[in-house]
Amino acid sequence: MTRKHPQSRQRASERIEALKKRIGALDLLCSGTLLERTMRCGKPACRCAKDPKHRHGPYWEWGRMQRGKLVHRLVSPEQARFLRGAIANYRAVRKLLRTWEAQTLKIMEAQEDRN
Repeated sequence: MTRKHPQSRQRASERIEALKKRIGALDLLCSGTLLERTMRCGKPACRCAKDPKHRHGPYWEWGRMQRGKLVHRLVSPEQARFLRGAIANYRAVRKLLRTWEAQTLKIMEAQEDRN
């Protein structure tokens, strides 16, 4: 095992405290993906049936895992704006948690070096 600097445990603890503050500052979280879609209506005489440029929409579709299954739901433009922020926050929290885990590992390794 490599020797760690004696202050590495303290620095890792300080980083964890900073991560806690960043996570605590976020309010809305939501997993999933937001898609902007255009659709055909199914009427053979409609322009959307022949020309993709004339498809109806855009419509917003939110996809996420629910009880182990992928589910999709159409949402309004207002809901899409709301979800866009919540999804970004969710991804940020996941990244911060990975960093927190790495700092915890550093503390554990510094503890091993003491023993």
